[in-house]
Amino acid sequence: MKATRSAWWRLFSLQGSWNYDRMVGVGMGFAAKPLLEDLRRESPERHAEAVARSAEFFNSHPYLAGLALGAVTRAEYDQVPGDQILRLRNALCSPLGALGDQLFWAGLLPAAIGAALAAVALGAGWPVVLLAVVLFTVVRCYVSDWALRRGLETGMGVGRAIKDSRLRRAITLAGIGASLLVGVAIPLVATRLAVGLATPHIALMLLVAVAGLVLGKLAGTRYSSPRFALAALAVVLLARWIAT
Repeated sequence: MKATRSAWWRLFSLQGSWNYDRMVGVGMGFAAKPLLEDLRRESPERHAEAVARSAEFFNSHPYLAGLALGAVTRAEYDQVPGDQILRLRNALCSPLGALGDQLFWAGLLPAAIGAALAAVALGAGWPVVLLAVVLFTVVRCYVSDWALRRGLETGMGVGRAIKDSRLRRAITLAGIGASLLVGVAIPLVATRLAVGLATPHIALMLLVAVAGLVLGKLAGTRYSSPRFALAALAVVLLARWIAT
């Protein structure tokens, strides 16, 4: 339990360990160290090999990297051959990167920003922005903790565990939330802040919000709420300019 918590804390330094040679591999090795301590007593030779493998090249989304860290560590204790462990490690880079980008950068983060912008445009103060940051951080910490523990539980079966998890469902919901909240925020910001109107245009706000949801459904992975936000802002400002 103590080793798992220590590894979880160390995962926060992952992005700070980035370099051109191994990407975040060195940070993964740093996070793996407490998890591999018991292996030192069981098999010193295996421990030395495992420590070296843990710092090999790795590049993925930092918030889901715990899945790979936990799975590889479990595989080391299960005496899985080293070449298979490295293949698993490399195979997890792309899917974890894609899933993390969709869940956080294209979903939860735009949703938090959209909610904060809408609240500020409606007259809320800085505490709302702070609340959005806190809520996003809480979700990030929870997902990182879940990822590490799930990886430790499943080992070489982590691929099936990812497929059977609720990540896909969470990504869908996060994308819908981002589309809706950004769609609400953009007309509010444009009419209240950019154009300077005293009251937001409710019909326009609802229209953009619905457009965001529809595009999210139709475009799938090609759609991102930041792109939609920029396009929606441009359309709103153009419409206001034509109207005046």
